[in-house]
Amino acid sequence: MIVLIGGEKGGTGKSTLSVNLAALHASRKKDVLLLDADKQASATKWAQIRMEIKGSPLVRVNSVQKQGKGLTGEVLGLAERYEDIVIDTGGRDSVELRAALVVSDLALFPFQPSQFDMWSAESISELVEMARGLNPNLRVLVCLTKASTNPVVREYLDAQEYLSGFPNLPMTDTIIRDRISWRRCIPEGRAIFEMPSPDEKAIVELVQLYRTVFESARDKKVERLALNT
Repeated sequence: MIVLIGGEKGGTGKSTLSVNLAALHASRKKDVLLLDADKQASATKWAQIRMEIKGSPLVRVNSVQKQGKGLTGEVLGLAERYEDIVIDTGGRDSVELRAALVVSDLALFPFQPSQFDMWSAESISELVEMARGLNPNLRVLVCLTKASTNPVVREYLDAQEYLSGFPNLPMTDTIIRDRISWRRCIPEGRAIFEMPSPDEKAIVELVQLYRTVFESARDKKVERLALNT
């Protein structure tokens, strides 16, 4: 399965989710490749730091960096060697984002509950429809990220209401909260569940999102293939 994590707005946590989902998938003994298609190379830097860590063993995460117009062919070639691929693209409408949408089974778009992010929903919706012209089986999910941990702050409800106006951008039940543990794990080259003092609430969020992305998506793909045979 090919999973794309992308968007047109930076700062939503795309790379953080990409590396953590890939690491969790690898920890489940899955043959997964983390493909960094972002020119900022955030996922690649995380993977490089990870390789230098000594001491407690970490789950191995295979990673590669690919960009440019030939990304579609590169992904299809790699899909013959790996069971699953997680693609991290930059926060902009790029050649890499469009190429990845053409070959992905599922596209996950993180959104912060902010007005700037909401304004990008319309262009994401249009991009999805364009991609489905070439990839009609593309599944799409939207995940709210960096939501306040303060129960009094309910701006995520406004974001959910706004995004509900885009039927081709269904939302996950999981909300990723703005926890410092998400930021701390990246410069250490670790996944959230590998930290010396794990944040249980953040781990629960990751596992919930993981199940939606990989387990539910795989079930849907099998169901679709069965209907087409």
